[in-house]
Parts: sequence; structure tokens; C-alpha cells
Amino acid sequence: MGLSLLDWVEFMVRWFHVIAGIAWIGSSFYFIALDLSLRKSSSLPDQAYGEAWQVHGGGFYNLVKYLVAPDRLPNHLTWFKWEAYATWISGAALFILIYYLGAELYLIDYEKMELTPPVAILISILGIIVGWVAYDIACKSPLGKSNFILSIFLLFFFTLLSWASYQMLSPRGAFMQIGVTLGTIMVANVLMIIIPGQKKVVAQLIAKETPNPDFGIKAKQRSLHNNYLTLPVIFVMIGNHYPTAYATSFSWLIISLIIIVGALIRHFFNERHAGKKSPTWVIVPIVLLTLMSFALSEVDRPKEDTFSPKKISMIESEFPDDLKETVMEITAYKCSTCHVKNPSWEGMVKPPKGVYFHEFKDLVNNYRDIYKQVAASHAMPPGNITFLEEEERLVYAKFYYKVQEILEERN
Repeated sequence: MGLSLLDWVEFMVRWFHVIAGIAWIGSSFYFIALDLSLRKSSSLPDQAYGEAWQVHGGGFYNLVKYLVAPDRLPNHLTWFKWEAYATWISGAALFILIYYLGAELYLIDYEKMELTPPVAILISILGIIVGWVAYDIACKSPLGKSNFILSIFLLFFFTLLSWASYQMLSPRGAFMQIGVTLGTIMVANVLMIIIPGQKKVVAQLIAKETPNPDFGIKAKQRSLHNNYLTLPVIFVMIGNHYPTAYATSFSWLIISLIIIVGALIRHFFNERHAGKKSPTWVIVPIVLLTLMSFALSEVDRPKEDTFSPKKISMIESEFPDDLKETVMEITAYKCSTCHVKNPSWEGMVKPPKGVYFHEFKDLVNNYRDIYKQVAASHAMPPGNITFLEEEERLVYAKFYYKVQEILEERN
């Protein structure tokens, strides 16, 4: 089938990452909804906070929540942690396989900084660590006493972190960098705050001591943060496959806008789960911020109407060779490292997405995607590793319009 062992490893790791992510996000969303749906009842045990009745799978469930712990723990206690750990481990493995092992291709942009792969990887790792440490300090500082003030601070911090990543790494690499950082913060919340706090409560209970309620309060705050960060992280993980999201100098700002959009979406559902009136007002800012993201993705990107027939005619007149020969020459020089049947790029055994350019018909068959990836978004080459000049990108735009013109004439 032409797939190498490394391809299968990446495929299986990605699959496992999705499975673990579904398990983690599912349990996270469920428990937030459950927590918000709890109601007081006179029939509850003395230390119980609230209860919820649910129906599913042909049966009824009566769930009771204790803010600290009941007087006596059951023999079997289920811990929800491995879903989060498995998601991060598989995600980190995937990030290493693609972005660290392929740092020259996906992490470095030589037009920004002439980094070596080890330096680029070090910058990435330090960025993730700084992200978690700064976030954790902010949560433990006086800012953490107000969820609203803390949220505003964290939004500005994440925006600054995203901007700094964009200044040093490739657009796609910086985009994924902030996604991995946010994902790491979410898992670290589980590993270093939520689970340790719960274990201390259990230990205190076993020792016949009065459990400290602060552990539960801190865990709830971090769990709420995870709930609001989930949708933005999913957006980034999916968005790295769409140049329209990251192949712009404002991708760092788009991420911040999506963090707000994701939080508003979660707020809508959280309010509904709490039995309150649906906050339909969130629809307006969600739509406006999404449209703003669309606009920002187009600000510094060449648009189709930029390459008008008149401008294309002018550009074509500057080239002494035939358009076909010119575009084939540029492709052979700037794209043949990867987009051939047997790529020469180290570690690459097949062309990305199976797209190769050996003959002119190969270009014609992919002319729309070539325009989107090369001329309209500057997503290819990744990090502009082969230094495709702006004039050469205009040649591909000219090629696109010529094909369009021929097709229209035939129709």
C-alpha cells in the first residue's frame, strides 16, 4: 500500500489521541453538566451538597455530591484521570512525531528566524513550560480570588504567548504551539491540582481528620477552566489542517478570539445545564467574533480579485518563457523535494497527502488547491522552507486564472 511503518505509527497515535480525547472531553462535559444540575433536597445525607436524577439506557440514576467526602468511603472509588493523561501522552507523541522530528518543515520559518531544529524544539518546550508556570502562579495569586478578573488576565496572557510564538516559529508551528500549551495546562490541572487535592482529602478522611474544603474549591476552579478551554483547543487541533486559520500574520489574534467564542458557547450550555434561562445574548458576540476571525484571516492574504486578468497579463509579460514552462520550472525547483513520487526529504517516504507534480497535468488536476495553498494563503511550502518568492507565487496565481479561463471557454 506504500505506507511506511512511521506512517502507521503516526496514524495509530493520532487515532489513539482522538479516542482518549473523546473519553476525556466526554467525562469533563458530563461532570460539569452534572455539577450544575445538582439540586438541594431535604432527604439528602447531612454532608451532601446536592443531588441529580437522570435517566439513560432504560434506567434511572440518583447521583449525590459531597463537597468534601462522606463519613465513610465506599470500597470502590472511581478516579477520572487516565482519560486526561492518555490524551496528553498521545498528543505529545503526535506533536513530537510531526513537529519535532519534522521541525525544519513544520516548526521553523527561516524568513523569521534562522533556527536550527534543536533550538526551535527548545523554544517550543520552554514556551509550554512558561505557559503552565505563569498560569499556575496567576491562579494561586490574589487574581485567582475572582474568576472574572483571572479570566481577563489569562486571556491577555494567552494572547501574548500566542503572539510571541508567532514571532519565532512558523505560522503552523506557532498555531499548534499555543494549542499544545493550552492542552498541557488542562492536563497539568488534573495531574498537579485536581487529583492530588482529592487524594489528600481521601487521606485525611482515612486518618479520621476533618478534610480541608480548600482542595475541593481549587479543584472546581481548575475543572471549570478546563471546561472553558476545551473548545478552543479542539479548534486549534482541527485548524492546523486549514491554512485559512493559521496562514496569516494575525493567527495569534484569531486564537484569542476563538478562546472567547469557545467560552461563550460553553457558557450557553452551562447555563442551560444549571436550569437557568438560555443566555441567547451570547449569539451576537459569537457571530461577531467569528466574523472578525474570518476578516483577520484575509487581511494580509492575497485575494483572488488581487490577481486580476490585467495584473496577471502584466506579470506574464515579464516572463520570457511560456507560462507552462515557467510554472513547471518553479515547481521542479521549489516543490520537488516533497511533491514527487519518491521524496528526497529525509524521513519522507511519500508525498504529502499523496500529491505529486511530475507532469503538467498533475498541476492542472490540483490547480485549485495549489492556488489556495501557495498563492492565496502562503501555507506552502511549510515555513517557506524553499524560499518561494512573491513573484513566483504570482506565477501560480497566473497559472490558476489561465486554467479557469480555459475551462470557462470550453463551457
